[in-house]
Parts: sequence; structure tokens; C-alpha cells
Amino acid sequence: MQIFLSAFDDIPDPRADNARHDLGELLVIAFVAVLCGATTCAGMATFGREKESLFRDFLNLKHAIPSHDTFSTVFRMLDPKALDTAFGRVLADVAALMRDGDVIAIDGKALRGARGKAESARTRMMVSAYAARLRLTLASRAADNGTELDAALEVLGLVALKGKVVTGDALHCNRRTVAAINAGGGDWCLALKANQDSLLSDARVCPDKVREGHPVAITEDSGHGRKETRTAMVVPAKGLAEHHEFSGLKGFGQIEATRETDGRTSSETRIFALSWLPAPEVLLATVRAHWAIENALHWQLDVSFREDAARNRKDNGPATIAVLRRGGFQGCCHRCLFSGCALS
Repeated sequence: MQIFLSAFDDIPDPRADNARHDLGELLVIAFVAVLCGATTCAGMATFGREKESLFRDFLNLKHAIPSHDTFSTVFRMLDPKALDTAFGRVLADVAALMRDGDVIAIDGKALRGARGKAESARTRMMVSAYAARLRLTLASRAADNGTELDAALEVLGLVALKGKVVTGDALHCNRRTVAAINAGGGDWCLALKANQDSLLSDARVCPDKVREGHPVAITEDSGHGRKETRTAMVVPAKGLAEHHEFSGLKGFGQIEATRETDGRTSSETRIFALSWLPAPEVLLATVRAHWAIENALHWQLDVSFREDAARNRKDNGPATIAVLRRGGFQGCCHRCLFSGCALS
């Protein structure tokens, strides 16, 4: 835990100089409590008291375990960006294991429980950059009042993009996002839908112009009573980058997905804007990798960490505790790190 204490030491303490509990120690207790199932400040305090003898093996705890009111007050005041930066320093060595071509998925997740009765129209959200192969949250930012795109651009500015492939849904298929990725030296594979209607219309025409025998890739998956077949192709977007002022656009990816469930067949065609021309097999793998942010990160946050049920809702509290949940270790990563920990 010393590595966390060292990282937390650099976080500005928003409390008065006479605060009793060391900020780094408080954050370590909260972090371990969250990983072990605590979902509220009261749960963190209870966990801390039950495991106090173990915490004292590596913490001073001059004033014992903080109360739930202390946890709540600190989280409301603490800068979630500073906390996320501290986790980024802890994970710098792990993030360095990323390879060229690795997928960084960008997506937002609503904090559904972080709304008071007077905030029925307001959705708090966290936007994350997720390394799909490493199952690692690289950076996250709060996006309140529908500012997901702005938060995503801020997150992209915090991540080393050179040689990586950034994926995102149709919200992120826009000139501002691709300009940020281009500036960072990354490639992009972004879902193309009606929010870019003119570009989408041209993208739909491109596959009709390819010659017979154009390379395609086909995959088949079955399980849970369904069978899905995906057929992918990649076509160039000659002249369309300049025509649509979409800097870096090199091609379009098309995936036709057919699903058979209980004797019924349905199909859909998905189109992606691309900054390079990958082989069809690579397109399929890239699009598949994007879903790790849903199936690993977001699923773990809701099922293991019960994020949707969390009722922290004042000031910086929701975003700060959301950063703790991500903690840089998601999917199997946090389980690998703490599976042998006596605190679990």
C-alpha cells in the first residue's frame, strides 16, 4: 500500500490545517473498502473499524478510523481530477505495457443514483478511457449536465494515444474528437450514424463501388440460445475527408450482423469511420474490443461495485467516489491485485 500512500500525498488537502485524519490514510482505507464491497461512507467507516488491526500494520492511524461523516465531508470537498491523476501515477508502469494497435475505448456511464429529488432532469456521468486488452481505466472525468463530449476530449488529452486505436460511439464521431486523436498520434474507429448524416450517406454508397472479390472477413459466434454471424469489409473514402472537412478520414468499415434466436432472424448493418485502412479481420477485432468497456468496466461497476445504487450526490462526492471505484483496477485487475490481501 505504500505506493498508494505516496501517490495520495500529492493530492491537495481541501480541509483546514487542524484536520485530524491524514488524507492519504483516509483514502487508502476508502479505496480498500470499496474494492472489498463498501458502497457508502458508512460502509467505509464500518469496514475500517472491523479491519483496524490490519490497517495498523501499514498505517499510523493517529486518531483511529475516520467516522462516516469525515469520509463524506472529505469526498464532497476533494478534487476528483487530482485523485484520478494520483491513480494514473500508480498505474504508469502498467499502462506502459500497452502495444501499438491496442484499443482505447471512450465511453460515458451515468451515475444513476447520484441525483437528489430536485435533480430529476440532471444526469451525472463519468467518462472513461479504457485500455481494452489490459482491462485498465487510464483516465476518467466527470461530465455533469450532458457534457460527455467535453469530458471525453479532456480524457483524451490525458492519455498517450500514439500508436493506439481510439474507439467510441456515434457521439464521438465528430471533427473535434478526431482532431484531438490526430494531434495525439492515434488512429480512430468511430461508429457513424445519423448525427453525421451527410458523411453517413456517402459511407453507405462506398461499398457498392468495390469490385467483386473485395476482401471480407466472417466470424460466427453461438451461445445462450443464439447464433450471430458478422461479415466485415473495409473500403477507402477517397476525397471524402476534404469534402466533409473530416481530417484524417481514410476509409469506412462496414459490419453486417445477422442474429438467429429461437428460430427468428434479425440483421443490422453498422458503419464506422476510420483513420486507416485495416484488414477486415482487424476491423472486427477492433470493434469487438470496444465492447470491453461495457462488458468488463461498466458491468463490474454495476454488479460488483453497485454503482447505480450508490446514493452519494452532494458536491464532488459522486465523482470522487466514482474515481475510487475505478481506482485504475477494473475487470480482473483489481481481483488479481487484492485476491491474496488479508483485508479482503
